[in-house]
Amino acid sequence: MKITVETISREMIKPSTPTPNHLRHYHFSYLDQTAPPLYMSLLYFYHLDDHKLVSNNNHLFINSLKSSLSNVLTKYYPLAGRVKNSYVDCNDEGVVFSEAKVSCLLSEIINELPSEFNKLRPFDQEKDVVSINGLPIAIQVNMFNCGSVAIAVMISHKIADASSLITFTKNWAAAARGGSENVFPEFAAARLFPPKDAGGSSGVSVDPRPKKIVLKKFLFEGPKITALRDKYGLDNGIYPTRVEALSAFIWSRLAASTRIKISPERPYMLVHLVNLRKRMEPPLPDDSFGNIIGAAVTVLEENDDDDRMVNKFRDAICKVDKDYLKVMKLEHSELTDLVITNGEIVDRGELGYCFFSSLCKFPVYEADFGLGKPMWVAWGRLPYKNIIHLIDTKSGDGIEAWVHLEEEVMAKFGNDQELLAYVSP
Repeated sequence: MKITVETISREMIKPSTPTPNHLRHYHFSYLDQTAPPLYMSLLYFYHLDDHKLVSNNNHLFINSLKSSLSNVLTKYYPLAGRVKNSYVDCNDEGVVFSEAKVSCLLSEIINELPSEFNKLRPFDQEKDVVSINGLPIAIQVNMFNCGSVAIAVMISHKIADASSLITFTKNWAAAARGGSENVFPEFAAARLFPPKDAGGSSGVSVDPRPKKIVLKKFLFEGPKITALRDKYGLDNGIYPTRVEALSAFIWSRLAASTRIKISPERPYMLVHLVNLRKRMEPPLPDDSFGNIIGAAVTVLEENDDDDRMVNKFRDAICKVDKDYLKVMKLEHSELTDLVITNGEIVDRGELGYCFFSSLCKFPVYEADFGLGKPMWVAWGRLPYKNIIHLIDTKSGDGIEAWVHLEEEVMAKFGNDQELLAYVSP
């Protein structure tokens, strides 16, 4: 079904206290410099039955969100500024906060195509380029006819990774419940990874293609994931993690269903984005803000089978260690080197790629704004192909794979019978 969303109000929420002058410029780290110019978004769905607060007190709930956001922005001050070429001007202009009404029940859209969920976000990053330009973050609170709520938070990847998005939302939610005293984000990314001259490259060059990009969710229940882990583990003697097994399976079905051919003339790289916070020495707190991610790059060879691929995944991820970080602070990352070195190949479409980003074990479902924990959290569509996000289900047993592919590629992949044998409706 088509979702009709009416924007009721839109305003700027400013920090409750001004940002000091000595914090006026928040400089990009090297990893911020190389991040793609896109907006990530998460949509948090809260069912009316989870809590009765919203039913007849919408204005009280909205006001609590605004006031708590204003308080939290004093700690997350870069989010109230404006993104420039190499820094954020922390000028306290404020965060776009929209309130919208959705003319249906939450139960009517929960199984709809993710493309319809774009309407629940404050902006469409492909159409509202002028409106969204320079905004670090934007928020929209959607009220359904049944009283249920969906809160959309979208953040610029130029200043934050998915972990930062999740942690910010969790801390804002805690503030809405009156628990803001313990919010102490750490802004150390530029010190840990100083900005550099990236050889003229403004970031990883995985540009949107002119063809239509489709986002689709595939649900893998716990027993199916266990079966995949057993399948790959029994064959090669190494018991893979859930992410390793699912990554190998998804790629194998994508390659088979679309008849991808790997050759020296047509190389492929599979990239797992890795959270560096706990791999640093000493480890960084979860509240560390910014792009603090590394790239575990697996270069596929012509005769790599699934078992060998799992081993390669494991090896690539294990290499993201203290030695990797030491080199990373001095030189370009392996991923950026590949893209810069092979820039012409990427532009001509001769270098195949697929990105995996796992949010498994992140506190995605901990964002309780006083309504209880969300019944479901959905990933927002990106205008990029060949990107796969893995997110735990609320129970923690299963994994949802949010897959971005070109429309004609998705038509083949989404109807692959071996894939569907492991996917739940």
